[in-house]
Amino acid sequence: MNPIIKVENLSKQYRIGTHLDTYRTLRDTIMAALAAPWRSLRRLPGLGSSHESSRDGKSAGEMFWALQNVSFEVQPGEVVGIIGRNGAGKSTLLKVLSRITEPTSGRVTLRGRVGSLLEVGTGFHSELTGRENIYLNGAILGMSQREIARKFDEIVAFAEIDQFLDTPVKRYSSGMYVRLAFAVAAHLELEILIVDEVLAVGDTSFQRKCLGKMDEAGHSGRTILYVSHNMASVLNLCQKVIVLDTGRVIFAGTAEEGVRRYMGLCHATRGAKIDLLSHPNRRHGSTPIFGGIRMLNGDSIATDCIFCGDALTIELALHPACDIARLSFAISVEDGSGCKLMTLATYLTDSVPTFLPRAPRIRCHLDALPLPPGRYALTLSAGPVGVPWADTIDQALWFEVLSTDYYGNGRMPDANFGNYLALSRWEILDHDAGVRSDGAGARLADSVSTL
Repeated sequence: MNPIIKVENLSKQYRIGTHLDTYRTLRDTIMAALAAPWRSLRRLPGLGSSHESSRDGKSAGEMFWALQNVSFEVQPGEVVGIIGRNGAGKSTLLKVLSRITEPTSGRVTLRGRVGSLLEVGTGFHSELTGRENIYLNGAILGMSQREIARKFDEIVAFAEIDQFLDTPVKRYSSGMYVRLAFAVAAHLELEILIVDEVLAVGDTSFQRKCLGKMDEAGHSGRTILYVSHNMASVLNLCQKVIVLDTGRVIFAGTAEEGVRRYMGLCHATRGAKIDLLSHPNRRHGSTPIFGGIRMLNGDSIATDCIFCGDALTIELALHPACDIARLSFAISVEDGSGCKLMTLATYLTDSVPTFLPRAPRIRCHLDALPLPPGRYALTLSAGPVGVPWADTIDQALWFEVLSTDYYGNGRMPDANFGNYLALSRWEILDHDAGVRSDGAGARLADSVSTL
């Protein structure tokens, strides 16, 4: 099968630091022409400074490669995520694929009509109404008027702009712009849909609707390239992932492994130990005990992102002045609204450690994190054994849980699964109290439930 998108040794170079000419009058142009021969003589060895070459208002500037020798293939019907840190080249790649920007070198082959949603309001005319812009944008995307008319009612219903359909879009909010732009691109019959992080402008319910529409489009055989910093949506939506870094492809493969590679890139700037001696959040108690905190994944790498079901270690550094011999510790896990979900405590595990005055760290280990995707906080408490807490820090560390194949069946849990993830077994009993099985006598497979 021929790939629907084929990128071969694609590179894009920009010139940065270039000094541009200001507006020049006829007199300036004549004087520059008369002075040109003298400037040429000054460039000869021994007759002038090498710096004179920039006096005509143009500087060579510095060359910057936004993309370097990027190559990959996308098969028809695949939903592919393109991820990477800021400045990795994601947006440049999408602009080249959308034919907005010409590549410096390399080749792109697209076998199908392409619809792009890269910036808010791209392809819209501010003076036209929403109704008129639907036809205009559809025509820009290569659709016939009859084809647009057939999908018109679905587009309006999805965008939820019925009341403002005949209002000029210059009066729309950014969220309304996005709803209408995505509705047009998603409902017209394009073979390739390219979507950048622009969906982050919309509200949460609209983002869920867009992700559902892209998932539906992917299952219908359309090809989607999706750029996002939301790893949970990438894992739930994409079968494959391309990871970019400094303009190069460093990974192309499964979504889960690609996200792990991306998170590895982020460890250099995320997951460092948080200093609790000057923490801005509320701290209460009589004695400072905590000095620092960091989170480690199953590979002992510091991070503030963890996959659901992965091993997790919370490392606490004690205050340098702490000299309490026997301490009890508790770590509360809270959701984004401050609701306490669970508590990890030494007195619940019969592990009350004894510390020397100079003992610097204590670690709490979880074999498998049972939380669905979302953002969570850790509140810390500590004190001498048998007495009230001497030191408490509210929401000392925030971390993100990413979706993964927690149940081992290829289905990704999301935030709607409840507060916890749990493994369960299901069976069907006959009236004779016998366990039903298939014709080969195979036992029913484990299924899933949530608490």
